[in-house]
Amino acid sequence: MVVTLFRQFDRIAGFGVGALALVLAFVSGNVAAVAEPPLPLTIPQLKLRIVGGLAGVHQYTKNEEPFWTRELARLSNGKYSAEIAPFDRAGVPGNEMLRLLELGVVPFGTTLLSSLQNAHPRYAAIDLAGLSPDMASLKQVVAAYRSYLENRLRTQHNIQMLALYVYPAQVLFCKSAFANLTDLKGRRIRVSSTTQADFLGALGAIPVTTSFGQITANLRSGNVACAVTGTMSGNTLGLHELTSHIHTMALSWGVAIFSANKTAWDNLPPDLKALLSNELPKLEAAIWAESERETAEGLACNTGAATCRNGRLGHMVPVRLTAADMQLRKSIFANTVLPRWLTRCGPDCADLWRLTIAPASGFEPKATP
Repeated sequence: MVVTLFRQFDRIAGFGVGALALVLAFVSGNVAAVAEPPLPLTIPQLKLRIVGGLAGVHQYTKNEEPFWTRELARLSNGKYSAEIAPFDRAGVPGNEMLRLLELGVVPFGTTLLSSLQNAHPRYAAIDLAGLSPDMASLKQVVAAYRSYLENRLRTQHNIQMLALYVYPAQVLFCKSAFANLTDLKGRRIRVSSTTQADFLGALGAIPVTTSFGQITANLRSGNVACAVTGTMSGNTLGLHELTSHIHTMALSWGVAIFSANKTAWDNLPPDLKALLSNELPKLEAAIWAESERETAEGLACNTGAATCRNGRLGHMVPVRLTAADMQLRKSIFANTVLPRWLTRCGPDCADLWRLTIAPASGFEPKATP
């Protein structure tokens, strides 16, 4: 009986030794009741374990962490609670998160779609480099693709997608002057995804893949001359002091999905499922609003504008998006980024793109000879 109860708690919520102690106390209390007067029993709280988003950025510190560590208990009147760790400090490789969710090893976790661009390229379709130069474009693409993404994760991986988050625009920070995208030729540039590498490689730059936490070290050492990262997260890292020029175009966005192992989700108490189903869309909306606000404020802070409120003032030179840069973006996406994604994705992905993202983006796959 003890083992069965413990497995049930562990399977549903990721409980550990503490949960076993509570189960043992519960069971031994019942056994003792045969010989002694019954004692009042306290039903143990269900405590979820969450792997959240990127550590240190406001989407995590201002939104995810407070929701799970405080709001969940408040909303459930103390019946349910959670602990959360950011994925980059939880010892979970980004490219393994989908598999761990599928197996139920991680019952609730956040997956950066860019980390799936090689193993599962179709899941990264909504955040290809050069696809969405502004938030309005991104929202249209996400709306067109979301239903497909949810259905495929559920049917192919036993994963229930619960929310879709976004980080501020991923832009270029450079240590020396540039006036437009063509000036990046020959520069070593930090990237975080395959399609960022495709885009910048098409410009003649040299993509260097590193983690978020290695950006400053690589800039200081001279291993890279530029870096692609979020407008505000770059400010948080101090890139306004390490670099001099910042491009205002969103190269990509850093879209992430928050999901649950579907078996774990299905076995949650009905009232907890209802609470999360009602509240997680609100958390998602708050994170999108935060990211849209921080995209603008990050640029303001890095360039020293008066509208900077929550960052550190820099004196970077903004490199504005020109008509020539916009045309170049479209050309590189259509002729390099999209065809390479289609090659990695497989034979049915051109039709998938045509049915979903093409009407929202205006980019049609080129017919194969």
